[in-house]
Amino acid sequence: MNLELTKVQKWAQNNRLIFNENKSKVMLLTRRKRKEKKEIVVYINNKKLNQVNQIRYLGIFFDNKLTFRKHVNQIEEKCTKLIISLARSAKITWGLKHQALKTIYTRAILPIILYGAPIWKDVMRRSCYKAKIVRIQRLINIKIAKACRTVSNEALCVITGLVPINLKIEATKLHEMTKAEGTMYDRAMDIRNWVHPSKHITVIEGQEKNTHSLQVYTDGSKNEEGVGSGIAVFAGTNLRTTQMYRLNGCCTNNQAEQLVILKALECIQNLKDVGKTIIVYTDSRITLQLLTNHKRHTFN
Repeated sequence: MNLELTKVQKWAQNNRLIFNENKSKVMLLTRRKRKEKKEIVVYINNKKLNQVNQIRYLGIFFDNKLTFRKHVNQIEEKCTKLIISLARSAKITWGLKHQALKTIYTRAILPIILYGAPIWKDVMRRSCYKAKIVRIQRLINIKIAKACRTVSNEALCVITGLVPINLKIEATKLHEMTKAEGTMYDRAMDIRNWVHPSKHITVIEGQEKNTHSLQVYTDGSKNEEGVGSGIAVFAGTNLRTTQMYRLNGCCTNNQAEQLVILKALECIQNLKDVGKTIIVYTDSRITLQLLTNHKRHTFN
């Protein structure tokens, strides 16, 4: 470690940078239960760094066992103080109404709870940590619903229309970088902001007399018996594979046609030795028109 830090320090000097050893800490991360030497000596600028058992980085408290106990306790303490201060102005018959309290929860309290959740959300599997986070939502739910303290948190979530906080935390994901039109996005984009397929692909109508490595036939239909679609893949006159799908009765015929085209492309991707050219046959004129119409971003 000291050898690598020497290289980092030399790089910093060459780039006219200085690391502050007084603000730098060292922490040994391990989950081993066996006894071992936990004291490590690390130097920066020829000065020994202070070893700690927990450290705050970008607003998240990390400990040497990665239990995130300190972080959960910090969330509970901060949110509880905020809710108690709101309780003075949110009585049953007067004060802040449920809509105002709900806005405060979604705009102020919920961001505090969910900050960095993709990093520490696994601790919610332990009942002690889960109870602390659920207690925060329960306190504000009681104020929003103007309910008694004996009402369960599940019932309060139904009354207030709020998603249970444990499910909200489980649904959080690490930001995925999505590239679109040369711009990097680190957030989930609405469908209307997606890059339309017409900007990346060109739909060419092939002739049946042309020779292709694979011929893929797709069809979807809806009748009184239900909604379904199917795929048949041929290599010349040889049948390679067939697939059938059944959709929910509320789906439309267009959705069945569009789904089977997507499944056909996935099927082709999974096949081996597919050759150079592949032709997909479909009788869904609406789908082809939507793929070439850049003004439409919905396919229902």
